Amino acid sequence: MAAPMRRAWLGLLRAALPAARPYHAPPPRRKPGGVYRPDPGDPLTPLWQLQPAYEAKLYGRHGSASGVDPARLWPSPEKLQELEAEEREWFPGLREMEAALDAKEQQEERQRVEREKLIAANMAKMPQMIEDWRREKAARKEKEREDKARRERLLAEAQERFGHKVDYRSAKFQELVQEMEKKQRKELKLKKKQLKEEAKKKTAADPEPVPVSAGGPEPA
Repeated sequence: MAAPMRRAWLGLLRAALPAARPYHAPPPRRKPGGVYRPDPGDPLTPLWQLQPAYEAKLYGRHGSASGVDPARLWPSPEKLQELEAEEREWFPGLREMEAALDAKEQQEERQRVEREKLIAANMAKMPQMIEDWRREKAARKEKEREDKARRERLLAEAQERFGHKVDYRSAKFQELVQEMEKKQRKELKLKKKQLKEEAKKKTAADPEPVPVSAGGPEPA
């Protein structure tokens, strides 16, 4: 009962309301007088309509009916030179493109040859470089062993002097190292002095050689 009543009310509403139609905007009205010419004296005239490009557009669309002098559309000598330079920069000729490609290929070839020469020179140095690296590595390991042995010896002396183990990073150990180095320098200096004195004594004790004349011993 409710469904038929609802359909009846919907039918009455559709009959009472006007039918909706889609809206279509009317086309813009054409201004009388033919071609539109912007007024330079009107402050409301857009600036782009006063440019040469707009005049070229009018002449291209309406021809002589636009009232535009085609001689004014031709670029000035300065502008023409600028356009020609821009064209040569962005659109070079065939010969220029070929010359640029040849120069690029020659540059790449020179770089390739230089790179190969550098690689060959480095490869020739490689055996000596490897030998130097091995020698430096062996010297570094030997120095590490000597430093370790020296540190252990100094630690043993520090333990004997202080009566307990000492950390090699402690201030006591560093003072002991400085004292030992000072003592070694003093002993080395004293040893050099003794050797110098012994050499002087030996030189003084040796008799001077007697010169012998070329004619033999002189008669008594």
